[in-house]
Amino acid sequence: MSKFHTYLGSHPVLVADGATGTTLQKAGLPPGAAPERWNLERQDEVRALHRGYIEAGADMVLTNTFGGTAIRLKREGLGDQVAEINRAAAELAREVAGSSVLVVGDIGPTGEMLAPLGTLAYEDAVAAFAEQARALAEGGVDALLVETMSDLTEVEAAVTGVRQATDLPLMVTMSFDTKGRTMMGVKPERAAQALLALGVDVMGANCGRTLTETLEAVLKMREAVPGAVLMAKPNAGLPHAEGGDLVYDVTPDVMADYARRFVDEAGVAIFGGCCGSTAAHIRAVADALKSAGT
Repeated sequence: MSKFHTYLGSHPVLVADGATGTTLQKAGLPPGAAPERWNLERQDEVRALHRGYIEAGADMVLTNTFGGTAIRLKREGLGDQVAEINRAAAELAREVAGSSVLVVGDIGPTGEMLAPLGTLAYEDAVAAFAEQARALAEGGVDALLVETMSDLTEVEAAVTGVRQATDLPLMVTMSFDTKGRTMMGVKPERAAQALLALGVDVMGANCGRTLTETLEAVLKMREAVPGAVLMAKPNAGLPHAEGGDLVYDVTPDVMADYARRFVDEAGVAIFGGCCGSTAAHIRAVADALKSAGT
């Protein structure tokens, strides 16, 4: 049994970390800049990111590699450093996490539309996901998360690529942020059935517009696939401008209340935060779930 599955079996619920990009921006990352660049250039800040969430009570941290495919890194002039960037990210997270906290390799969408809707060939997407997954595995991650997906064809390409590169446990979450569907019109029920057919270890929802909408999506996934191991990593609400900064409207206490609802109502096995979620949010979530005996 893998370390990841051992942790799943020994914890009623695993607490995941919070936001990466918004946290690094507070540390000085320019808006619009690739966070992945800091895996090579500002490693102390990346270590501090992981340390903050672990000290807050996270049982798992995601690598700083959401945009770590060659397809996305090429836009930043980093296309020839895919392996180096992803391995470094995994090694930095492992250095801070040690052996007691899970390290999950984070894989986001390519940002391109697959053919025939777009110009990205399916085979090229598979190759890009495989390249990233291989480097993350070499860096020592315990599992992989394909997240914030909206297109089931891209999900299939990602799962295929990951499976070509490694047999590590694989989680997939989609973002249901458009009237209960993904941007590409996928309903939670359809997503759950497709992910079941792909044989992923964990499925769920992340990002999204509101905590309520994400909870509704996860509940529909639970209804569609009752035996699924579910994960939720919702945003801390929607951001608004305040004094020149973007501020998210969900407080740590509200996030903690919803964490209990996700566990009690949907039976999620993993809960964390996405955009706007800070170490304070994760600390409140961890405290709430532990005090509830989960």
